[in-house]
Amino acid sequence: MITFKQLFKREFMSGIVSILAILLMAVWTAPVSASEDKLDSKKKKEIVNQITTALNEHYVFPHVAKRMGEHLRKRLKKGAYKKITNPIELAEVITKDLRDVSHDLHLRVGYYPESPRPREDQPIDREKTSRRIGFTNAAFEKVQRLTGNIGYLKLNGFINAEYGGATAVAAMNFLGNTDALIIDLRQNGGGAPSMIQLINSYFFDEPVHLNSFYIRKGDKINQFWTSAHIQGKRMTHVDIYVLTSKRTFSAAEEFTYNLKHMKRATIVGETTGGGAHPVDFHYLDEVKFGMSIPFGRAINPVTGTNWEGKGVKPHVEVPQEQAFDTAYDLALKKLIEKANEEKKRWIEGDFNSAGYRMMGIGELEKAIKIFKKNVELFPMSDNVYDSLGDAYMKNFQKELAIKNYKKSLELNPNNLNAARMLKKLEELKF
Repeated sequence: MITFKQLFKREFMSGIVSILAILLMAVWTAPVSASEDKLDSKKKKEIVNQITTALNEHYVFPHVAKRMGEHLRKRLKKGAYKKITNPIELAEVITKDLRDVSHDLHLRVGYYPESPRPREDQPIDREKTSRRIGFTNAAFEKVQRLTGNIGYLKLNGFINAEYGGATAVAAMNFLGNTDALIIDLRQNGGGAPSMIQLINSYFFDEPVHLNSFYIRKGDKINQFWTSAHIQGKRMTHVDIYVLTSKRTFSAAEEFTYNLKHMKRATIVGETTGGGAHPVDFHYLDEVKFGMSIPFGRAINPVTGTNWEGKGVKPHVEVPQEQAFDTAYDLALKKLIEKANEEKKRWIEGDFNSAGYRMMGIGELEKAIKIFKKNVELFPMSDNVYDSLGDAYMKNFQKELAIKNYKKSLELNPNNLNAARMLKKLEELKF
């Protein structure tokens, strides 16, 4: 069985372990029923003592670790855990108690009847790991060119670039010719810094300092920069929009925070979850409990701080369900503001073609929506009203068809199609 320590070995070696790794571990080493492992008072005391020791040894803020340990011991002494005999339930309660003090959402305690740690002599099966990650396409769910030549990337996690790098390069090259880019992180719970570095490298002309992590052990700083070399075309002048939700967490927040404070992206959606600490997993063999313990903190080179406990506040705050439409509208309007007349004709024509494609397959409501968007974007073009009139006519909405054909003729009296269709409508009875 592949454990998260094997899969993310490089991230451990660099001192950075993602929340995604913890989530994967929870799936691969799911605890079995704890009905036979009833806890007595002596065992619960031992569990609290070992958790406290681990926190004092590893947690990024020693003074907070001390407070958490004191809180657990007070709770134990007052009988807060007295009625709990199920270790899974105890792990959940202790996790809540620790977070009540630290407010650190990366901090978690779990019950594991068997150690999830690999044997020291167990080799990493990279081929099997690669197949597993390939099954999910390295968390790249959708890469798309939207009407108006706006790119869309839906990314649900930041997989270690060792395994997801080729997929990332393919995705970025597909998006390389777009004029704006929407990156959807609304369902992204985090991942590996190496993927953040790789993707961000496409957005800058030269290496830039993205983020640093202070590591308690050794009292050291690890820096993360974009790469001087990429495979494919850079997108340095492309407007970027990042979509966020309350579920956007950890490495996804770092990606958002970095681009926001480098003024490289517009953030649209909800304030993110608020987890900025890298974590490591510790297994307490004697009590069969495991802990994800934050061992460092992020230090942004622009702000000198991070998003821990606060999240990343968007530039444009809307419910996550509205984030895509809002960002798409912003991107289109900004593109048109910057575009020359030739580019404007391209954008108008792109929407017009998309609308007729929908009409061609009988998706009339979608066609009408696309043509209405074209009217909104180019209100002084006779052609957009003519096309909308065609869609309304085919959808048997006579009055709306007449209204739009008349508007087209008002803007361009020489529009033969609009004149012909108006005459035809006068003869039709529906």
